[in-house]
Amino acid sequence: MENTQLIDLKAKAIQLLKELITIDSFSKEEDKTADAIGHFLNSESVSFKRIGNNLIAYNFHFNEQKPSILLNSHHDTVKPNVSYTKNPFEAIEEGGKLYGLGSNDAGASLVSLIVTFLFFYPKDIPYNLIFIASAEEEISGQNGISRALEQIPICEVAIVGEPTEMKLAVAEKGLLVIDAVAKGKAGHAARDEGENAIYKAMEDILKVRDFKFKKSSKYLGENKVSATLIKAGQQHNVVPDVCEFTLDVRITDAYTLEEAFEELQSQLQSELKARSFRLQSSFLPEKHKIMEVAIVLGLERFGSPTLSDQALIPFDSVKIGPGKSERSHTADEFIEIKEIEEGIEIYIQLLERYMNHQNTTK
Repeated sequence: MENTQLIDLKAKAIQLLKELITIDSFSKEEDKTADAIGHFLNSESVSFKRIGNNLIAYNFHFNEQKPSILLNSHHDTVKPNVSYTKNPFEAIEEGGKLYGLGSNDAGASLVSLIVTFLFFYPKDIPYNLIFIASAEEEISGQNGISRALEQIPICEVAIVGEPTEMKLAVAEKGLLVIDAVAKGKAGHAARDEGENAIYKAMEDILKVRDFKFKKSSKYLGENKVSATLIKAGQQHNVVPDVCEFTLDVRITDAYTLEEAFEELQSQLQSELKARSFRLQSSFLPEKHKIMEVAIVLGLERFGSPTLSDQALIPFDSVKIGPGKSERSHTADEFIEIKEIEEGIEIYIQLLERYMNHQNTTK
């Protein structure tokens, strides 16, 4: 039989999620959900630090001599699309489902991790637990988890809450956006003059279409590069001297973003410039202790193609949470109540096993 504490924590998680759904929390505008999460932590007698719209809390028996585990999920959302048939800011419970913007991505993970943190908060455990409710995850913003991470010690592992059906994502693709410039020479279109930059760009774009990176990943497979934007020309009768295009590059743990950039540049004539090298791929070492724990618990392991705050965490991490990735950013987003309840149980089991597990591989 389920104990009273666990029943109470599950009820609190669902109630908190209902409250968060009713509050606008678009990226960079999460101040009110940060207020609500802070109020909830206060009501549970948990002290916290607020850095912008990020909240950081430590377990009661925090000890700098102990290793630390980070629990993280985000409280910002994308804007609702026009296809919603239900009010995205009304928490509607129907047929065992809770509808509302951010319910699946990543509100269910967020509240499940909060109450998991509460479960362990007063206990004298062999690890420190650090909880971060992060802002600006949907835009990988500078004032999101990166700011919060500056305030905490390096952790042994991070558990990042995102909808994965409680499967354990042990690898995640990174993102590299490249602005490319093909240069030609202007001329009159009526005469055989100039060098058409569009044609030069087309040569490179055809190479991109068929491009295969040399290395691939065990969990994430092939790397992927796509041409997604193009711009050239000012008027119909002038051969353009510049054609700009953009490449979206999804990189596995087989490469750093810098290595992938160099491999692409070596094959293309256009000038390439990376917008950022921040959003690196991630991969958990095969012999990491949490891999063994996942096997003991029967958790399926996989590689995730979607980006999360994992990309900005500079130590080992996994991604796991209630809900399904394909529901994210869709109209009439929902989470099943039982998914939250089961997610809380698995989070607790995962942490209990991890904190008491002796790694048998060296």
